[in-house]
Amino acid sequence: MRQKSLMLVALVLGGFILYTSATGPFESLVHRSVFLALVIGLGFLTYPLGDGKRWRPVGIAVDVTLAVGAITACGYVSLHAEEILTTLPWATTQNMLLVGVLVVAILEVARRAIGWVFPLIMLVGIAYALFGDRISGPLSHRGFDAAFVTETLYLGDLGIWGMLLGVAATTIAAFVLFGCLLLHSGGGQTFIDLSMRLGGRSRGGAAKIATVASSLFAMVSGSAVANVATTGNFTIPMMKRLKYPAAFAAGVESVASTGGQIAPPILGAAAFIMAEILGISYVTIALAALLPALLFYVAVFFTVHLVAIREDLPLVPEEDLPSWSEVLQLRRIVPIIASLGGLFGGVLNGYSIQYAAFLGVALLLLSYGVFAIIDRTPPRKIADMLLTGLQDAGKGMVIIGVLLAGAQILVAMLNMTGIGVTLSTLVVNVAGEQMFLVALIVAVICMIMGMGIPTTAAYVLVAAVLAPALTKIGVEPLVAHLFVFYFATISVITPPVCIAVFVAAGIAQAGWLQVAGHAIRLGATTYIIPFLILAYPALVGLGGAWDITQAAIKALAFVLAFAGVLGGARLLGHRWLDAALLCVIGVLSILPMALPSLVGITGLIVLYGWSWQVARCNKLQGANI
Repeated sequence: MRQKSLMLVALVLGGFILYTSATGPFESLVHRSVFLALVIGLGFLTYPLGDGKRWRPVGIAVDVTLAVGAITACGYVSLHAEEILTTLPWATTQNMLLVGVLVVAILEVARRAIGWVFPLIMLVGIAYALFGDRISGPLSHRGFDAAFVTETLYLGDLGIWGMLLGVAATTIAAFVLFGCLLLHSGGGQTFIDLSMRLGGRSRGGAAKIATVASSLFAMVSGSAVANVATTGNFTIPMMKRLKYPAAFAAGVESVASTGGQIAPPILGAAAFIMAEILGISYVTIALAALLPALLFYVAVFFTVHLVAIREDLPLVPEEDLPSWSEVLQLRRIVPIIASLGGLFGGVLNGYSIQYAAFLGVALLLLSYGVFAIIDRTPPRKIADMLLTGLQDAGKGMVIIGVLLAGAQILVAMLNMTGIGVTLSTLVVNVAGEQMFLVALIVAVICMIMGMGIPTTAAYVLVAAVLAPALTKIGVEPLVAHLFVFYFATISVITPPVCIAVFVAAGIAQAGWLQVAGHAIRLGATTYIIPFLILAYPALVGLGGAWDITQAAIKALAFVLAFAGVLGGARLLGHRWLDAALLCVIGVLSILPMALPSLVGITGLIVLYGWSWQVARCNKLQGANI
């Protein structure tokens, strides 16, 4: 019964998203309240309380009570939307009761879906708004009563029904649906097979497959944990079968999957939110993130390659690799090309993002249907694909929906109390206006605040509290937001709360601390790239073509030198001398002066070129013996 109800609600939610993506959203409060009601209902069905336990009847009573109360609260807003927006009504006892049940429902679904950390932060934010006037010192505020908090959260469009939930209900929901249908229609397996062909026959091929596959999955998932759970269940056992150390295999997968959080087009859904906050186009955000993401994947790929050479990691056997003819079959490639073509074509033609996602879904289903008819695929198999895709999309939207509804509550409390401005002022007062020191303090706080929280919610939190500290000292808003976003993202591989590492370690059956050590070494450039963006804003497109080219070359040289140190590149035969030489070259390459930078870049080319030639000659000599 529960499974049928879950599928029905997922179908209704999928239909709601497709319809509104094609025709445009309803009036804001109506659209957002209907979306949240469906998401909360689906959340209680997906994560039932006490499932499989003797006290499940109590769980059913709790689930029904919270679900009915939350849906009633959403229904009230939907029915009174015009009155709320035009008259800004005073909060009544009924309103306070409804918002109380709704907030508890959001907290409970969030707790079941992602754990305790984020709901606890929400509770702290609400408690601070209600009782912050009792705190002494700079963090004190004038105080707000329950009625005012209710009016802010429930009876207006600045609280629960604000911009974040609006983005979740339109753009992000359409992308989640698009991504799940693409992966379940065969795109996921095609990405894995393509990765195997691209990286499988080079040294450390299995680890490179993980890197390539995760970058491809990143285009549609934008979630480190989802990437690890999807590609990791394939790549980690493959690496272990080829005698890779289990902790190393899990480290490779967790750090490669982290790239999904910073890679266009989705950036873990943060691209859409960042565009709304900054008031610039989504395309601008996606293009700005492109070069840093490429630097990240180049660094990971090159580090893996060097480690594979040093540790003599084996190749993937030819018989385990799919043939090119199999990978590039029209029935596998055409739906992917059609869907991505519809998506990007819609964006480039100036359509809304959700309509572009609808075009992608429509072309995906059309092309999939044509090949299904040609291949005489049983209708039941087609229906199973659609239902599984919709169910997975529903689960994804539960997490996104309650996260952003909760994040909107938190942001409303932060804005109401003014703590964001207070903390930004404190950071600047501590560090003066020294950009590097301010950035360093902000980076550390971002990593701490992002631990245990999914990327999207972490970004919203640090953007509200810490991005102003950077803009206050003259950093461009786009650079400031990308800076805090990257450091909030890194928390998924940074101990002690490193979610992606925990998932990968579980798959590999390895100790999470060892996995985290490998992940930090392989992904260390992620800690450097935000500072490169700060030093060279042209890396995110702020500048002319020549500025962008210079910045890209300098950053690439630094990243390759840094990867050489981390991967243990064999150059002159002495480990510490090689590392010291690469460090000097890397630092020279990013200096703003032209001559030292040119010396560093040239030195890197000469050093790596000479090393490659020596290795090639040794290989040829070995073959002749």
